[in-house]
Amino acid sequence: MKKQYLYGSLGLLSLLGFIGVFTEERSFLAFFAFAVDFQYFFLPSDEMAEAQLTRAAALGFVAGMLAVMAVTIGTLALGGNPGRALAAGCAAGWAVSVAVFALLTALYGFRESWGMDRDP
Repeated sequence: MKKQYLYGSLGLLSLLGFIGVFTEERSFLAFFAFAVDFQYFFLPSDEMAEAQLTRAAALGFVAGMLAVMAVTIGTLALGGNPGRALAAGCAAGWAVSVAVFALLTALYGFRESWGMDRDP
């Protein structure tokens, strides 16, 4: 299975957005942002695109783990409950990793469309 199909399946997370439509929990509407990942099902597969996706995913993961550490330690340093500190760290780490992945894939896509394929 190509990596692009795995990334395309991230679009299924957008289905969680319907929880925000049918309930009062409007924060679930943010999951509709994952609908853009369905585009990977339809893109032609090449090594450069897969390398860019892999690089963006790896950097997103590392940024997310650093955010988990920073928020958890910061919350504990401010006298927070350890359980809540870990929950806040996990939430922040997930948000940071998704944001970094999305921004980097957009950046790589723009650079490719502008003809600036090479890494600096």
